[in-house]
Amino acid sequence: MLIAGAFAAAVVLSSGSLAQDIKAGQRKAIACQTCHGLDGLSRLPDAPNIAGHPVGYLERALQAYRSGTRKHEVMSVVAKTLSDDDIRDLAAYYGAIKLEVTLPP
Repeated sequence: MLIAGAFAAAVVLSSGSLAQDIKAGQRKAIACQTCHGLDGLSRLPDAPNIAGHPVGYLERALQAYRSGTRKHEVMSVVAKTLSDDDIRDLAAYYGAIKLEVTLPP
């Protein structure tokens, strides 16, 4: 099992797909910036910040909006137009954004 996991990781890393997904996601995120910002920091009081969320969470959320198992007036409509590649790319981009947190003194 360890060998299979190492092989899978090697295939992903050697393909360079992560970097390509992030770049593609950044291009596709222009459609998201009105609410979530290109940097993943919300511009509207009712839209969540999505920068830095785990990629798997972002993918599952978009898939749920697309399928209708998760509902939101805007996201349910927008997500229906997303392909699996779009979802993967957007999640890779927003998940790759690094945030710095400063706690109050």
